[in-house]
Amino acid sequence: MGFLAGLFGGGPRRVDLWKRFERLRESNSGTMSAFYKVRDLQDGEIRGLKIIDREKTAPIEGRYKGLGKPGEGEIGKQITGPNIVRTLEWGESTTGDPFVLQEFVEGNLLHGLLTAKKITLSPAQKLDLVRQAATAISAVHHAGFVHRDICPRNFMLRADGRLVLFDFGLTVPDKPVFLQPGNRIGTPNYMAPEVVRRRQADKRLDIFSFGVTAYEICTFASPWPRGQTGNVALSHDKPPDPIEQHWPEIPPPFATAIMACLAAEPTARPESLERFLGSISKLGR
Repeated sequence: MGFLAGLFGGGPRRVDLWKRFERLRESNSGTMSAFYKVRDLQDGEIRGLKIIDREKTAPIEGRYKGLGKPGEGEIGKQITGPNIVRTLEWGESTTGDPFVLQEFVEGNLLHGLLTAKKITLSPAQKLDLVRQAATAISAVHHAGFVHRDICPRNFMLRADGRLVLFDFGLTVPDKPVFLQPGNRIGTPNYMAPEVVRRRQADKRLDIFSFGVTAYEICTFASPWPRGQTGNVALSHDKPPDPIEQHWPEIPPPFATAIMACLAAEPTARPESLERFLGSISKLGR
């Protein structure tokens, strides 16, 4: 009970999920959770249901024991905006696993579109997607949190062009005690050098990961050689390939803004995503 109380910031609600919801399909299952498209039998609405594996998440959550860390559902409920998935409800299943109920976002994972090169983006579309991604992460920071896993896998692109950030499984309050040196948490190809080197971090680790994501949106390429392990991120304190190498016609202010996010030293990055957005505010106007 102690773990779940810490996870949800209060007494968990036990719900018999498969009496409450009709399972329509399973998709985007992660290493520590399963995600389902469901119909809520209480109101007939289509929702997204994330069921978290308590045993797999316990070692991560255990690091914050006694610190009052809110759980994923409570965190998601506090982060709002047009580019953020809406969290509707959270609790505990009758089998003992935490769950988070969200709006179901119909669309395609940005990661799949970029890696398969299934879309063609005009300069205006690249700028728009980068702005939307920055706006989403700014909402996370404005709510007082650090996402810690910004990457194209955690953005959904809707058919209407709206980009939506989801998955707050690794998100923590923006306080030093939650961002102390420790294990390398996040996706290796997007991991900030201070995380790789196990140094004290802050929200600027998200700004670095955003920079890699923005670079990929603009070029369909990575600033550094890609890999599948934490070791690949050791190269992230070396200079990245200039973005102009992949997009020679990129507007200079746009190139400068993105490359600043990729600085190895956190103090050399924009201090906020609002500052980043301000630096490109006149582009495309």
